[in-house]
Amino acid sequence: MASSASALVFSLYVGDLHLEVSEVMLYERFIPFGPIQSTRVCRDRNTWRSLGYGYVNFVNRSDAEHAVEFLMFDLMGQPMRIVWADRNPALRITGVGNIFIQGLAKNITSLNLHDTFSGFGAILSCKVFADENGSKGYGFFHYETYEAAERAIQMLNGMMLNDQRVSISHFRSFQERQKDKSNPEHAMKNYKSLFPGEHLYVNNLHYSWTDHQLHRAFSPFGTVNAKVVMNGGRSKGFGFVCYASREAAAQAITVMNGRIIANRRLNVAFSVAF
Repeated sequence: MASSASALVFSLYVGDLHLEVSEVMLYERFIPFGPIQSTRVCRDRNTWRSLGYGYVNFVNRSDAEHAVEFLMFDLMGQPMRIVWADRNPALRITGVGNIFIQGLAKNITSLNLHDTFSGFGAILSCKVFADENGSKGYGFFHYETYEAAERAIQMLNGMMLNDQRVSISHFRSFQERQKDKSNPEHAMKNYKSLFPGEHLYVNNLHYSWTDHQLHRAFSPFGTVNAKVVMNGGRSKGFGFVCYASREAAAQAITVMNGRIIANRRLNVAFSVAF
């Protein structure tokens, strides 16, 4: 859908689109902010099926900025993700400023997350993973700078969000994680194969901790198996605990995530990322 031609346009990337959203629907949703030069839904070349993202090209920068401020719109019952299309795409590739959030309540949405984290710096994208039952308990938040992400982590890690304590850390790409064969993902896969149940990932442990100390810390919440990942007889700073019931695991997260033990603030969350 296009309006009068313009020598200069200000493009917004619109992601997480419902597959039935069309160019006309995008135009009608964004036109209240100001004149639009064109809209585009990207499609598969063979099937012409929507790929779930597109672009909105504004004539005036101020109108595009106004649209970005709102960031999340609901279109056909599905939140859209809106970011500048021309703002240093290398940031989205390298992952600088990207943080990972665990322990989210079922009723947390991408818009809730954006409102909570918007005060720390310019936002590139925000995403809570969800299904028909609500949040899956984790999501990503991408700032334009590493410094903004670091401020958010320092201020908000361990906070209560909708009566549930969240764990926040810098995101590491799959390629980065593959370089370290002793990383949490590899260790968790091995641990899950040995101990079925409800698994929690615990990091920021003191380097002197052993299996016994981790077990003792988490045993008040139910029958538990505990494992500290070691390297040369010394803790690597993270480990895993396994409960028979989800209720016990959830109680452990509520009480232990953010608790300071041995001068370290623990990060505790369900192992949804592994």
